[in-house]
Amino acid sequence: MSKLRVASFSVSLDGYGAGTDQSLDNPLGRNGGELHAWVFPTRTFQRQLFGRDDGSTGVDDDFAARGFANLGAWILGRNMFGPIRGPWPDLEWKGWWGAKPPYHVPVFVLTHHARPPLEMEGGTTFHFVTGGIHEALARARGAAGSNDVRVGGGVSVIRAYLQEGLIDEMHLAVASVLLGQGEHLFHGLDLRALGYGCTERAASELATHWVLTRNTNGA
Repeated sequence: MSKLRVASFSVSLDGYGAGTDQSLDNPLGRNGGELHAWVFPTRTFQRQLFGRDDGSTGVDDDFAARGFANLGAWILGRNMFGPIRGPWPDLEWKGWWGAKPPYHVPVFVLTHHARPPLEMEGGTTFHFVTGGIHEALARARGAAGSNDVRVGGGVSVIRAYLQEGLIDEMHLAVASVLLGQGEHLFHGLDLRALGYGCTERAASELATHWVLTRNTNGA
C-alpha cells in the first residue's frame, strides 16, 4: 500500500531540523550543514546527486537508499525549492540542484504564490501548489499511483503533516551535533498521542537512525 513517508531527515541532538538565516549562500541555515555529514559521503548520495558509483556503504548508505526506494512523488516546502520569499519576481530560479535535480519524479512544492509547472532534466517536474497540504498530498498521490510519496521538508511542512496524523513512517537521522537554535521539529507535538512509536533503531559513527511508525489500528 502506498505510504506517506519522511526519510533521511536529519536533526540535531537538541531537536533542530534546520539552522537559522537560510540564504542563497547558506541554504541549510547557520551550521545546518553539520546535520547532514552522515549522508554526503554515501554511495546513494553520490549517485543521486552526481551520477557517480563511488561513495561509502554501510548503515548510513542503507538508510539513504531506502529513502529513494518505491517513490512516485515528493512534497516540499518552498524553502526546499529556493531562498526567495513572497511573490516570484521572475521565473529564473529553478531550484537548488541545477538542471538535473535528484528527485526524478513529480515534486509538489507548497507555496502561497502560483507559478507554472517547471520541467527539469531527469524526470523531475516541479508543480507549485497554493491550496495547502491536503491538496499537495492528493495531487502527489495521484501522480505516484501505487508508489510512496516522500515529504522532504522543511521542518514546518513535516510538522503540518504530523499534526494531521498523515505521515505513515518517518526516518530521522540524529546527528551528534547541537545547533542551539533554528527550527525545532517536535516542539509542542505529542507524537505518542498522535499514534507514533519507534519501530527501528540503528547507529553509525556519524548518526543514530530512528524509524517512527504510525499505529493505524487505534491501539
